[in-house]
Amino acid sequence: MQATPLKTLRRTLIASSILFAALLGSDLAAAAGFPERPLTLIAPYPAGGAADVLARILARKLEEQLGQPVVVDNKPGAGTAIGAAAVANAKPDGYTLLISSNSTFTLNPALNPKLQYDPVKGFEPIGMVGSVALALLVNSSVTATGVPQLVAAAKASPDKFVYGSFGNGTTSNFAGAMFNAATGLKMTHIPYRGSAPLMTDLIGGQIPLSFDTVVAAAQQLKSGKIKVLAVTTAKRSTMMPDVPTVAESGYPGFDMTAWLALVAPHGLPPEVKARLEKALATLMASPDTQEKMKTAGFEPAYHAIPDWAGMVTADIARMKGIAERSQIKAD
Repeated sequence: MQATPLKTLRRTLIASSILFAALLGSDLAAAAGFPERPLTLIAPYPAGGAADVLARILARKLEEQLGQPVVVDNKPGAGTAIGAAAVANAKPDGYTLLISSNSTFTLNPALNPKLQYDPVKGFEPIGMVGSVALALLVNSSVTATGVPQLVAAAKASPDKFVYGSFGNGTTSNFAGAMFNAATGLKMTHIPYRGSAPLMTDLIGGQIPLSFDTVVAAAQQLKSGKIKVLAVTTAKRSTMMPDVPTVAESGYPGFDMTAWLALVAPHGLPPEVKARLEKALATLMASPDTQEKMKTAGFEPAYHAIPDWAGMVTADIARMKGIAERSQIKAD
């Protein structure tokens, strides 16, 4: 006897329901047992740098909390965009994570509307990890001992002052642009391909001043060939507690901070996200983790990010404004 169309439809719906329930049950079971295999933590930076060191600190501590290996996979290139896109397009099961900075989430989008990832919709925040301060550095031949003296000297002899950064569109570049805007200076920007060549030319006197990380600065200050006048963050750096902020030096509200967050692809199962959030909160509370981060030059600053979209969208708008006023372009 041939089945009627209604019976055929009913059988199809029942079969589909059974299949959906089986798949849902499988996903729920996998989420409940998370993690059951090694995780990958993508660091969109070259191996050996400060950000790579941080990734490896977090990987080892996550292993302790999750009971599974966490493998660091360096995917540098395109100003962190290559690694970020790899994570945004990965399966949202919690096994692929990204540790990156506002360069990825707000600076790149402010400069390039055609990225291969969506900084707002592409990621699920696990938590803020910390920050790294930038410092205003000058060659030892510059007589200024503070920001007011530097500004006065630059206004008196504008042809003698340019500033270097570790790349177009980087936090270093944005810090210099913000400094120009805040002080009314019009110093020409000289971009370098990384902190190492930037520091070499600052020490050698090829450029009079630069904006670089306190990590890079701390290694060179003992030589006496450079001086630090201020840090660009809202608060003083624990690595340089005696160095004032730009805001303290006469420019209230000045704040250019390089912050770092741990994220996953958008769409994580709630159980998996909760497991990762708990692991991150626990490891960040560890004095050992905090000490290792400080030694590497980072300021531990863990907190949850309940409104990722709001935070990122607001900061992109702020960075776009700076970029447009200062004509900052990405490489």
